[in-house]
Amino acid sequence: MWKHAAIAIKFTIVTTIILGLLYPLAITGLAQAIFPKQANGSIIERGGKIVGSKLIGQTFSRPEYFHARLSAAFDPNPPKDKNAPQDTYVSSGSNLAPTSKTLVDRVKNDVDKLSKENPGLKAGNVPADMVTTSASGFDPDITPANAYAQVARVAKARGASEEAVRKLVTVNITGRQLGILGEPRVNVLKLNLALDEKLTKAK
Repeated sequence: MWKHAAIAIKFTIVTTIILGLLYPLAITGLAQAIFPKQANGSIIERGGKIVGSKLIGQTFSRPEYFHARLSAAFDPNPPKDKNAPQDTYVSSGSNLAPTSKTLVDRVKNDVDKLSKENPGLKAGNVPADMVTTSASGFDPDITPANAYAQVARVAKARGASEEAVRKLVTVNITGRQLGILGEPRVNVLKLNLALDEKLTKAK
């Protein structure tokens, strides 16, 4: 009995050292050596300051910026603080069924609101990802259609031409991985940073 117990204890110690210490250190070391930016969270910096990660969506509400997808982690109508930040402890969809009255009413209200905020955007042409939340709640990307639908509003708020803003959207579209995986997308944070660099808001 003690012989078997001793073997089990030794096995536990050895596997703990190998799998719990040496393996993680090796993988971490390789990641830092080969993919340091990705291993550290794909952080984006401007002027020596961290402005976010290209992997985590942020909330933009001002008219001169492109708006990200709705997030279940952010309540657009909080009871007290209307400027409440995203709750980063929440990462999920709303789990509301397509037949949910709550969901249907919310989408209808959002469609009406977006149609008023974005010149030229008609209720019947609102891209789906403008009124639906992502599964994680922190999607950093929007579809090109979503971005183009916001061009008129952003251009007007910045005193820039729609053509200039549209070109900026186009050059910030990321295609399918390897040409076949995923869908074309636009990273909202990177696009808004490009806006500030190329098209400064008119005073």
